[in-house]
Amino acid sequence: MKKNDLVGYLMGLVMFMLLIPGIMWWVSGGTHGGVHPGAGRIACFAVLAVLGIGLSVWSIVYMRLVGRGNPMDAFNHEVAPRTSALMTDGPYRICRNPMLLGVFLYYLGVLVLLWSWKAAVVFVCYFAVMMVQVHSEEQRLEKDFGEAYRQYKARTRKLIPFIW
Repeated sequence: MKKNDLVGYLMGLVMFMLLIPGIMWWVSGGTHGGVHPGAGRIACFAVLAVLGIGLSVWSIVYMRLVGRGNPMDAFNHEVAPRTSALMTDGPYRICRNPMLLGVFLYYLGVLVLLWSWKAAVVFVCYFAVMMVQVHSEEQRLEKDFGEAYRQYKARTRKLIPFIW
């Protein structure tokens, strides 16, 4: 693994798994912000976290092995080597952005656990920024992979399978 790859993975871990949920926790008042979540909310968080993190990790591994690249490409700024092959199978058969879908599932679990409108505002703001990033990324992929990407885009949902 190259140094740039490691930097990209560490940035992803810190930003997606720790920073955003940490901000959600902080704005909601942390441990002082509310009532103990109870077993049901803790179980819901655990299921969503495992599903979300699992889908994201599967997507990252698949991207490395099949796409021969790294997910850290933010707003057309290459942090680590971009994918050199179009990925349409594995987790990318579920939707065009399975890594992001996994992150959103994890954050939904955090929202259930915190049960805070302030944390929900952070989630919505993050979601909006990521949709701008997805749009930018799709333009790059269309430029890089042309008709093959347009065909994949026509048959595969952007984020939520069977819906959107």
